[in-house]
Amino acid sequence: MITLPPASAGLGLRRALMDELLAAPAGAFDFLECAPDNWLGVGGRYGDALKTLASQYPITCHGLSLSLGGTAPLDDTFLARTRRFLDEYRVVLYSEHLSYCTDDGHLYDLMPIPFTEEAVHHVAARIRHAQDALGRRIAIENVSYYAAPYQAMDEVDFITAVLDEADCDLLLDVNNVFVNAINHGYDACAFLTRLPSARIASYHIAGHYDEADDLKVDTHGAPVKDDVWALLSQAYATHGVRPTLLERDFNFPPLAELCVELQRIRALQALHLPGASARATHG
Repeated sequence: MITLPPASAGLGLRRALMDELLAAPAGAFDFLECAPDNWLGVGGRYGDALKTLASQYPITCHGLSLSLGGTAPLDDTFLARTRRFLDEYRVVLYSEHLSYCTDDGHLYDLMPIPFTEEAVHHVAARIRHAQDALGRRIAIENVSYYAAPYQAMDEVDFITAVLDEADCDLLLDVNNVFVNAINHGYDACAFLTRLPSARIASYHIAGHYDEADDLKVDTHGAPVKDDVWALLSQAYATHGVRPTLLERDFNFPPLAELCVELQRIRALQALHLPGASARATHG
């Protein structure tokens, strides 16, 4: 299977960006990420464009509707269709959210899971089921949340326990760590330090909205903030460089502006690659 080099920077494959992605110069980005939920069965112009891009760039996938924390049985038909999609496009990484999004129908939002031992066992069993159905190891993403239904465990302990019991990977969303740290009053760097490096498959980074000094909203609709860039640098220093995706879901600027942010990712990766200090000293 194709793998991504650790020092790689990707961009979300969004239909609003399709023409610019198809016309992008070589090297503008290293990989593209799409939500398979939005592409299953899509044909026509967009289906052809997806095939063209997948023939030129590695594809990763970030699921939206599996509802790993939900109580309804996992949708095995959907999992089977997703597996065919992942195989067809030789997807190098599939991830989903550590949350739930259904309750007698889709909620169209990512809802927080109680941080309890019971929830650890419940979610880990569903992740193992998903991995078996998909025939591959998956990564789960730490999500932003604005209300905590019940916390018998710290967030970082809950995430680590799920990773261990499910034996899956982590997609570390750095912006979500920053947003949650502000909103819930914990130290973002300390949180990062306690995560298991060996489980981290990749990173996400995105912009957010400053509602107030003590309230940040994860939007994916703005440039990445300086404090979040600093936290990404800290993540690289603590856990090592991994493939990193720039998330932008609306308020799209020209692709050239997104590429400036991609170059910032690459610069930070170069700074933290093994031997970077020696190269800088002797360069």
